[in-house]
Amino acid sequence: MDEKILIIEDEEDLVKGLELNLADEGYIIEWAPDGKEGLRKAIEESPDLILLDIMMPKMSGLDVCREIRKKGLNVPIIMLTAKGEEIDKVVGLEIGADDYMTKPFSIRELLARIKAHLRRESRGGKTVPDVFSFADVEIDFTHFKVRRGTKEWDLTSLEVEILKYFILHVNEVVSREDLLDKVWGFDKFPTTRTIDNHILKLRKKIEKNPSHPKHILSIYGEGYRFMGE
Repeated sequence: MDEKILIIEDEEDLVKGLELNLADEGYIIEWAPDGKEGLRKAIEESPDLILLDIMMPKMSGLDVCREIRKKGLNVPIIMLTAKGEEIDKVVGLEIGADDYMTKPFSIRELLARIKAHLRRESRGGKTVPDVFSFADVEIDFTHFKVRRGTKEWDLTSLEVEILKYFILHVNEVVSREDLLDKVWGFDKFPTTRTIDNHILKLRKKIEKNPSHPKHILSIYGEGYRFMGE
């Protein structure tokens, strides 16, 4: 195993424990004690996964996550937070985090989530092209962009993953539970209503008339169907 994990965390005792456990699993470890250093290493060191604390000196974890996604880096990010407020978790996922763990957390659960995210990154089978086009829409997955006609919008990491899942299941009915399981990768997210909010935002970017969508259709009592044509 040669996967590299970047830990962006200012609690040294926690970092030492993480380093020991992750090293035992064969991971290569990089560490940054503040947000600015973490962002630099995320860009320069090309980690395979990032553990990112929300409350960081010099630059918050949320800002680090946001900047990583703006740079077009699609590395899995697991947010670490000591806060219990749901809003922090929601905001973190909205701006591009893939998962979150609330301190204190089980090291076994963290290791399981790390392995799941790394497996998802390296999984074989069907893949989505870097650029996918349908109707007058072009989705640039490499640069997290969607273009419709002369207009262009940025995509969040979660929006990218939702679109990829839709494309892999084009013309099929996809349930909200499937999206939560396959895109978020765990079953502890607050509510499936969050999926609906993401779909509303995606429609504003890819539909000519978001109120009467032609590409992402709602299937009453079931979920959604992506019509990639």
